[in-house]
Amino acid sequence: MSFLPIHRIVTGHDANGRSTVCSEGALPSVVEMEAIPGFVFHEVWETTGSPVEINNAADPTTGPVMHNPPPNGTRIRFVDLPPDETYFDQHEARIAELFEQVNYVDGLTVKHDSPHSMMHRSEAIDYCVVIEGEIYIVLDDAEVLLKPGSVVVQRGTNHAWSTRSNSNCRLLFVQLDGRYAPDIADRLSK
Repeated sequence: MSFLPIHRIVTGHDANGRSTVCSEGALPSVVEMEAIPGFVFHEVWETTGSPVEINNAADPTTGPVMHNPPPNGTRIRFVDLPPDETYFDQHEARIAELFEQVNYVDGLTVKHDSPHSMMHRSEAIDYCVVIEGEIYIVLDDAEVLLKPGSVVVQRGTNHAWSTRSNSNCRLLFVQLDGRYAPDIADRLSK
């Protein structure tokens, strides 16, 4: 299943302070992951710092693909995930390659008893909305089937995404950089 391209409008201010369209059209950064064909990141926007400086700066999405949001920043992206069965034969090697491509090998948390070979964690809050298709969120001790309109507030937990149907799934992620509370950080370090 292929999805429609994302249409992005970026607004800003002209020399007189009036609102205007700075750019409109296709996303400049749509990256299919080499390790897993059909696994595609559609980079929409990112911010650095908080509060965000509102300006007419250059498009921040044209650099390397990064899994996590910038320090003290945010990231919004669509992600297309193919069915697990399309890459399961070489799953572990492909997962490591995927995380190398998104500059986040340190985020993988897979162990011999992990419920899924894509288990990972990031110190962030992720708002995930299912746009099309079905997918499971897999946690250490639970999993939930998600369908269009499902929303996950993912609070830095160990998790994986598993597409068990024969169709791709499109998700929308908004990521916010975060810091673990001391009691959670202590438990995660054990």
